[in-house]
Amino acid sequence: MSIGVSVVVPAYQEGDAILPVLDRILASVESELEVLVVVDFADDTTVAPVEAHPEHGERLRLVVSSYGRGPANAIRYGVDQASQGIVAVTMADGSDDPRQIDALARLVDRGVVVAVASRYAPGGQQVGGPLLKSMMSRGAGVSLGVLARVGTRDATNSFKAYNRDFVRAVGIHSRSGFEMGIELTAKARRLRLPVAEISTIWLDRTVGDSNFQLKAWIPLYLRWYRFAFGPKLSLEQVVAEAERIAAINNATRSSHD
Repeated sequence: MSIGVSVVVPAYQEGDAILPVLDRILASVESELEVLVVVDFADDTTVAPVEAHPEHGERLRLVVSSYGRGPANAIRYGVDQASQGIVAVTMADGSDDPRQIDALARLVDRGVVVAVASRYAPGGQQVGGPLLKSMMSRGAGVSLGVLARVGTRDATNSFKAYNRDFVRAVGIHSRSGFEMGIELTAKARRLRLPVAEISTIWLDRTVGDSNFQLKAWIPLYLRWYRFAFGPKLSLEQVVAEAERIAAINNATRSSHD
């Protein structure tokens, strides 16, 4: 039986720049494939190029999120719209290597709940990007891998594949940025569910601007980082603690707005 994967691509004002990214995904993935491009509003510049793509309506779908603005909400919406039991998340900027989606999906098919494309595993690399952001990401990822034993050295990378049922069971409580990557890794660790990684080479985007807001998102990431440490919890306990963290993060965001 072939493996099926839904690839969620959160997009914001990408315009025609998204087309080569989609073409690489569609050409690279051998698994039964559904690509969901998720935008925040119907007049986003991403919409027209995607709807004009030859594969739109077949393996490619454009959906408008009703969960609120931002990449976290777009990813939540995409997961809920996914038809396949494995969901991969990749960025619209072309920084991720879509040829690795099949390998990530195979790990999930074998029983892993979170499969990570790791920049910091042996053979992995990060090319470009702000130095401070890179140093903090590496420090957080490697320390979580070694000290919290989360199963990966790159929990902060968004390029991951997930067991859809796991994600729907634990929920995505993040509402800002790309913190859901570390959130779901931490939840898997506290449930003592398997996480695995493969190495990847990440390339900083060469077209358009990054939407990563380092200063605003650091406190939000840190709370999920701390949550990864601790004894095994039940599903109910994980969800309750995640709701508590989300409430604090929401208050933090409101104070910065």
